[in-house]
Parts: sequence; structure tokens; C-alpha cells
Amino acid sequence: MTWDLYAIRYATNPRKKARDNFVIAPADPHDALMPMDYFVWAAVKDGRAILIDSGADKALCETRGNDFLRCPTEGLKEIGVDATKIETVISTHLHWDHAGNFSRFPRARFHAQACEIAHATGPCMCKPFMRRAYDVEQIVDFVRLVHGDRVQFHEGEGVVADGITVRHVGGHAAGLQVVRVHTKRGWVVLASDAMHYFANGETGNPFPVIVNVKEYLDGIAMLPSLGEGRDHVIAGHDPLVRSMYPEAAPDVYRLDVMPAG
Repeated sequence: MTWDLYAIRYATNPRKKARDNFVIAPADPHDALMPMDYFVWAAVKDGRAILIDSGADKALCETRGNDFLRCPTEGLKEIGVDATKIETVISTHLHWDHAGNFSRFPRARFHAQACEIAHATGPCMCKPFMRRAYDVEQIVDFVRLVHGDRVQFHEGEGVVADGITVRHVGGHAAGLQVVRVHTKRGWVVLASDAMHYFANGETGNPFPVIVNVKEYLDGIAMLPSLGEGRDHVIAGHDPLVRSMYPEAAPDVYRLDVMPAG
């Protein structure tokens, strides 16, 4: 099956600097601004939509120092998708900016890696550094989804639908999974936080929130082979997405066409 594929921007942070986005700080002594965007993604076909990540709400975005633009469900409306009718949501991982707003998707079944919920509720969360990217209320809500039989767990690779698969890569989060979507331009890889910025991949310099450096670097190296090459890999937080891909609606970008430049 071939899907239409969209990136939906719901928040931004124009104040981020380059030093915030790499393990090894850039040599530039002025430490230039390097803004960060926050996206969810949607694969759409014949009235059916599969959501990749569900984003965060206004209060949490602002508490963590980011500029909230609108609820991801409002972006979905721009492409004719009613959030209340979505039946499938893929959670690439459970960090605060990727795994919230669960109540806005009352019919959805969520897909996650088993090792991610084990990590997010296990001994590592006793360490402030390890838990800083998680929000406890979101994790509790996800556990409620588990107890409500609304989560399907994957271990490694998995098929979510015809033309949509997931693959565990780890690195940034213990259970981070990337998503492959078959589109009219071939297989596109939604890297999510396996590659925050295209520059993380180009330089081999990881984003500083990380649990396993080797897994991160191995995952970055693997991404092009999961799609049709480097120009079929979508970075998870890079504002360049907005200039590379055409805008289908305000803050909604089509990823099923070749990038500019």
C-alpha cells in the first residue's frame, strides 16, 4: 500500500543553540542559534490515518521552555483527519514531546517497543539524568493504556499496517523505534529522535540526550538503508524540513515528494 505522508509542526523553540544539540559542542565560540521544531507525523490513505507520535500539550511545552503553536489534533484537521477516529498511533518512544495527548485519541491502539516501557518504569528512572526526558504523568497515562488493552508491543521489527513498519534502534531512548512508510516516492524513514537534526547524521555527533552512544551511531548509519537512501530519511526536529518539503496547509508538510535542494 502507498500512503500520503505529512509532518505536522505543533511547537518550536527558536532559542536553542548549537551546543544544546550535540554531544561535542561545536567549535564556534559564538555558539550560533540552532532552533528546534516539534512534529508529529501522519500517514493517510483512503480516509484512514495512522499517527506517528502524539505530541505534548501547551502546559508541558511551556513548562519545558518551548513555544506551543497548537494541539497536534488541529494540524490533523488541516488534512481532513479527525483525531477521535484514529485507530492506530505509533509511539516512537515515550519522551515528553512524543507521547502525550492520549485522551484526544479515544479509539486508538498504541504501538511501542516493549523495552521502552520497561525502561520508563524501571530502575533507570531512579536517576534524575535518565528520567529528565520523561514526564511522569504521561508515563502513568501510558501504563493505563497498557492496563486497558490498548497497547501493542513490538520487540525489534514489526508490521503495523500494509506499507508501515517499525524497527527498534535504541540509542537516544532505550526503546526508540523508527518508522518506515511506503509512499509514492518509495520507502520514507521517519527517524524521529534517532536523528534530531540532519546535522547529527552528517557529523556523527549525537544529540546529548542519550542512553547508548553505540546504538545511536549504529542507528544513524542504518537509516538510509531502511529507505531509498539519505534523501528518504526525515530528521525528527529539524526546521530544515519546512524548507525542504512543500507546505500542504499551515505548519503541515508533505513528505511523500522528493526534497528540495
